[in-house]
Amino acid sequence: MKFSELKQAVRGSASSVVVPGSWGQGRAGFGGLAAALVYEAMRARVPAERPVRSLAITFVGPLTVDVPVSFEVEVLREGKAVSQVLGRAVQDGQVVTLVQGSFGGSRESVIDVPAEPAPQMRPAAECSELPYLKGVTPEFTQHLAMRWAVGGMPFSNVANRQMGGWVRFRTESEDRPVDEADLLALVDAWPPALLQFLSARAPGSSLTWTIEFVQPVPTVSTFDWCQYLADIDYARDGYGHVAAKLWSPSGELVAISRQTVTVFA
Repeated sequence: MKFSELKQAVRGSASSVVVPGSWGQGRAGFGGLAAALVYEAMRARVPAERPVRSLAITFVGPLTVDVPVSFEVEVLREGKAVSQVLGRAVQDGQVVTLVQGSFGGSRESVIDVPAEPAPQMRPAAECSELPYLKGVTPEFTQHLAMRWAVGGMPFSNVANRQMGGWVRFRTESEDRPVDEADLLALVDAWPPALLQFLSARAPGSSLTWTIEFVQPVPTVSTFDWCQYLADIDYARDGYGHVAAKLWSPSGELVAISRQTVTVFA
């Protein structure tokens, strides 16, 4: 089942959605998909003229694949320009993903500070791609492709504070502009940057995630390679703090991300 089909299922009238095993990530479903589906339910409750500015995501528990998941949305406040919204993904009566979102319409301002340019990287065509290998790489990587330009791949014993390269959808057949739900998948496709320090496989996952979107979202196609770079700020005692950014193929800033990640090694 394609990413766009799962999004459409949440937008429809179905009371729940089943995330197929092809979107698995270890013992759970892919976190970027879980966040995106909650966001889709939230987006439906907010006026279209108020784009999402930021999301604060907590992965309360693993989303189980092949089991129905339902979505609950609560509009906490609607001001003159900003809506504050709370969304939950629920399985078997338990919250598995919690998302607090701020949606805000534009307003006139004398402040206009452009984003810094994207870093220089080798072109995607010259970079090594993480292949989908059943039983070896996470199942969701059959839907999302990553090509490394900075740092090492997971468990490569590379001590680098940065990790990044290029990312795009593999299985989306329609050439369409990406939206914020798509961006959630593209950003979270990348593994925790800490994993490149390890020489043997070990679990790692996001605990909390905050992401901010540049509005209006620069034009990016589902067929485009987007540029991603993560920086490790600090890591110790099984936790790491990582900041990242995503840029369009033309170097426009698209999203700003920060995650607290756990590593069991």
